[in-house]
Amino acid sequence: MILKRLVLIACLLFACNLLVTAWNSSTTKALETPTVQFISADELKTRVAKNQPVTIIDVRATDSFADSERKIKGAIHVKLRRLRYRLSFAPLKGVPRNSEIVTYCACPNDELSIKAAQVLTESGFTHARVLKGGWHEWLKLNGPVEHIPKGM
Repeated sequence: MILKRLVLIACLLFACNLLVTAWNSSTTKALETPTVQFISADELKTRVAKNQPVTIIDVRATDSFADSERKIKGAIHVKLRRLRYRLSFAPLKGVPRNSEIVTYCACPNDELSIKAAQVLTESGFTHARVLKGGWHEWLKLNGPVEHIPKGM
């Protein structure tokens, strides 16, 4: 009888230990979310003007992108939820993991572009940055834009 109770207590302790370990692991993962670096619209505008290599990814929400006729010059539009998948295909497939990448959106607090930069960092990109103020800041600064081709 005592042996059965000891075995039961040992099993309960083992199960509790597993639960605590799993909880700690998920909590630690949440804390390990990559922090992102920002780039000012002025700095990005200078880089673009000097033709310095930079990949610009437009992650504006579908409605915001569709309602606009323009994007930052040379930007690649990718839906955030498809970004990780699109990294396996041109033109993003050929982007070196150590190159400069800037994400932008039209969110009030750069939420989508921050998430995009985190996806890029988790995928091995070492210089993913967020355009501070995004699309709206770019327009305020009169950064170079281009028309979005019909059918995109």
